Amino acid sequence: MEKEELEKLSFEDALAHLENIVRELEGGRIKLDDAVSAYEQAMQLKKICECKLETAKLKIEKIEKVANGEVVTTDFVVPEE
Repeated sequence: MEKEELEKLSFEDALAHLENIVRELEGGRIKLDDAVSAYEQAMQLKKICECKLETAKLKIEKIEKVANGEVVTTDFVVPEE
């Protein structure tokens, strides 16, 4: 699958493809050249999944209850480590 096609996948579809590649690689019945190609594609899928998760996380709103009892939402802020 080409990189452009991979990037159009939903998170769930990209993860399913990644899991299938891992199963193939762990099975050990794949030729070396095919294994290298599969590994490269797996790394692309991993990056795509991480990007989609980060995007979703940034869209989440944090719900807070303020002192007067009112409920407000604020943008989710990733805490610095």
